[in-house]
Amino acid sequence: MLTNLINGISLGSVYAIIALGYTMVYGIAKMLNFAHGDVIMIGGYAAFCTATYWNWPPAFAVLFAIVVCTALGIIIEKLAYKPLREATSLAVLITAIGVSYFLQNSALLIWSSNPKSFPNMISIPSITVGSAQISGTAIVTILANIVIMIALTIFTSKTKVGKAMRAVSEDKGAAQLMGINVNQTISLTFAIGSGLAAIAGVLLCSAYPTLMPTTGAMPGIKAFTAAVFGGIGSIPGAMIGGVLLGIIEIFGKAYISTQLSDAIVFAVLIIVLIVKPTGLLGKPVREKV
Repeated sequence: MLTNLINGISLGSVYAIIALGYTMVYGIAKMLNFAHGDVIMIGGYAAFCTATYWNWPPAFAVLFAIVVCTALGIIIEKLAYKPLREATSLAVLITAIGVSYFLQNSALLIWSSNPKSFPNMISIPSITVGSAQISGTAIVTILANIVIMIALTIFTSKTKVGKAMRAVSEDKGAAQLMGINVNQTISLTFAIGSGLAAIAGVLLCSAYPTLMPTTGAMPGIKAFTAAVFGGIGSIPGAMIGGVLLGIIEIFGKAYISTQLSDAIVFAVLIIVLIVKPTGLLGKPVREKV
């Protein structure tokens, strides 16, 4: 029971870190970046290549993955999303799906479809709590989730750039009139979200050490589910949604059915949205007429 709970919190922490990227981009740019899951995969490959082929220490491999994904996020925003700033939501959605397939097929051409064995990047020993053994990967993942959530909350509420992000989220036109560079703020949001995707990719592949071009697809969808579950646009909501989703998935696999665990996760989301359409911590949005 306790082991399953720890595993659920660990998996949910990965979903939460990915969901934070979704929720920041949606909260500020009001667009759904469905290519976010594939940025996770690119981060995994970046860390894999530096650690396996170039023999870099794990810390440098992770930093390199963050730099690669941050740059990739900025490039995707500039080339794919910036020209669609005034376009309909459907156009942005179709573009995001196109970017997702482009990244997957690019990875397929570069690294082939053969699964790669991801190297162990976390050397922290396991600890035993009661009858449960907690792996070093789980400890690092849970702590990383907490630290990132606190850091993002402080960043968006206390810093000048964070306040600019909140202003753009409230009203782009008014923010621009107040001297805020909206385009630069949105690019920074994509950079932060993509950097978090790199961290999530390394943590995910450390816990489940198989890497392939589709590695980020399902975790990306589940993280988006977590963001909606917690209330998309809310940083604490993304964390709570991710952790709850991970716990539900692990307990579903352990006590109900491995094959039905994904269905259970999405069924819970449907029930929550029926009861509370804005998610657990989401706020109703009033439309101005």
